[in-house]
Amino acid sequence: MSFNIIVCVKQVPDSDKVRIDPKTGSLIRKGVPGVLNADDCNALEAALAIKDRFENVHVTAVTMGPPQAREVLIEALAKGADEGLLVCDPALANSDTFVTSSVLARAIAKWADANGGYSLVIAGREASDGDTAQVGPQIAERLDIPQITYVSSLSISDDMTSVTAERLLDGSAETVEAQLPCLVTATKHLNAPRYPKMGNIFGPKNITSWTAADLQLNSDSIGLEGSASVVISSFSMKRRTGTTFVEGENGSEQAINLLGILHERHII
Repeated sequence: MSFNIIVCVKQVPDSDKVRIDPKTGSLIRKGVPGVLNADDCNALEAALAIKDRFENVHVTAVTMGPPQAREVLIEALAKGADEGLLVCDPALANSDTFVTSSVLARAIAKWADANGGYSLVIAGREASDGDTAQVGPQIAERLDIPQITYVSSLSISDDMTSVTAERLLDGSAETVEAQLPCLVTATKHLNAPRYPKMGNIFGPKNITSWTAADLQLNSDSIGLEGSASVVISSFSMKRRTGTTFVEGENGSEQAINLLGILHERHII
């Protein structure tokens, strides 16, 4: 029996090329290339490292998104994943984290029913286009399995029945052990993601696509209508540039004048 690992991945806009429409406040995605979310790269690497260590490990990458999201599944396969699962349907557009986690959990459960279950679900800590860190924990709640978040170190027991992880917290760290199956969310400190293998890039693409109907999802429970939250507006930070020269006959006088400027601007 295989040790099945599900890796949740997402295609996000290249952050270096993202623009915001000044009138609508929404992201301008047209013409912006999509990339595999950074934390999801670490999640995928964690799964592949387990596959390198143990026999009979099967890694499935799953994503929800438009047709072009297939590209991140192709990348996952090129790096060593065994198969990809794309949940794609126009009705899923504008879904928030509440809906996204519901859809992904439904897809994972459906895949597990057909493939003998799963032992581990790994997700990135957060997506760069949302920064909520909500989807992974919500999936765990919906699947009713333990979760370990903000993982910076991960190991599987020799008998493959439990996982030990170190969590990064504010100013500290803690070590947690959980029985499998469970879900963990990966941080950038977990590992160094590998590069795709040239042979896999041009190899066969074992990717399955499911729609909302395939998952038996009601139209009123997905997309914008089913979402529990709404983004009111988005905006880019306005950067102000300029140089102020602090005058003074010597260093001491310049320091005093600098303190005066900082006080006038309410910086101190």
